[in-house]
Amino acid sequence: MITKITGFLTRVLDDDVRLQAGAFEYQVLVPDFVRRALQGRVGHEVTLHTSHFLDGNPMQGKVVPRLLGFTSEFELEFFELFCTVDKVGTRKAIKALVRPIKEIANAIQRQDSKWLTTLPGVGAATAEQIIATLRRKVTRFAMAGEPTPGSETPAAPGTVIDGNLFEDAYQALMAVGLSPLEARQRLDKVLANGRTFTAVEEIIQEVFKGAH
Repeated sequence: MITKITGFLTRVLDDDVRLQAGAFEYQVLVPDFVRRALQGRVGHEVTLHTSHFLDGNPMQGKVVPRLLGFTSEFELEFFELFCTVDKVGTRKAIKALVRPIKEIANAIQRQDSKWLTTLPGVGAATAEQIIATLRRKVTRFAMAGEPTPGSETPAAPGTVIDGNLFEDAYQALMAVGLSPLEARQRLDKVLANGRTFTAVEEIIQEVFKGAH
């Protein structure tokens, strides 16, 4: 399985890009937000983090292996999480992800089903299912800085924190009365200082340290 590919970007088409890697040119399907990020990089070397899926109908005897690409592991991880929603398959997820990851994650976190229905192929019922499935799982995607093409998963400098602690701390801050936006801002500030946290209580204490 190809997990990452580096080559010269030769073409950017409607649904895919072409990468020249040695003697081979690869077709890599990309969501629209990735396509836009790569438009200005034709002729340059790029690295895409990839996943495979089988496209087609086995009942009709035609299944084609496809390569799907993202500019960072951060984007790929969110895509795979998005695909865990019931009745959201690979093709539907590719079609839906036309906005940056952070915007979509923020909409899920604030339970904005109306905003989610603006994504292609996402109706009201699907939007509610996305929120119900992912609301407690997208905090770090909503709070992370946007990755640049070729970058790895973004994180605050020096921050060492388990993903579950991150989510639990966010929920705890809202439980004591902070709004979702304020909770994210407080966590952003605390996690940017590079301290290592091993318990939710440590994070909460740091958030309110010097607040009174």
